[in-house]
Amino acid sequence: MTAPEDYFARQLPGLPTSWNPMMSPVDNPILKASSLHNPPPERVRQALLAQHERWVGTPYRLGGTSDRGIDCSALVQNVFSDTFRLELPRSTSEQVRQGTPIARDELQVGDLVFFRPPGAYDHVGIYVGEGYFLHASTSRGVRLSKLNNAYWQRHYWQARRTLAPATLAQRVNSVGEG
Repeated sequence: MTAPEDYFARQLPGLPTSWNPMMSPVDNPILKASSLHNPPPERVRQALLAQHERWVGTPYRLGGTSDRGIDCSALVQNVFSDTFRLELPRSTSEQVRQGTPIARDELQVGDLVFFRPPGAYDHVGIYVGEGYFLHASTSRGVRLSKLNNAYWQRHYWQARRTLAPATLAQRVNSVGEG
């Protein structure tokens, strides 16, 4: 007995003639090929860099949550909500309790990095790979900075992994999703 015809699926462009409407998504060769082209860490990195483009130049404002001014924890909260559909707490002191602690030499794309600079407030950013993290700098606004910069090295505190990169990659919103 052959699989029932699926009128709507036959109308989708790009389906191979051998496509079986009863095929499991796990066995789908198109999905397997596309995941090899853009592995999870790279997908997460590209999504974070797109958020950087969206927010870059936004000035720092303590308590701010918009493109008129934003603080570090609000940036992290917004990026995780918009990009990964993951709701994080609003404050750095609450974000530092999320996920699991990881060693600095085990950082992966999407991990949260925390700092204890001079002053009353701790600082948080998101590791984007290749030694950079996305954050809202008090002096320069939203930007990418190097973890091995002398200032950030001196004040590095800890890192936390909320979700593995493969899971974050599965949660990346496509362009136009909300």
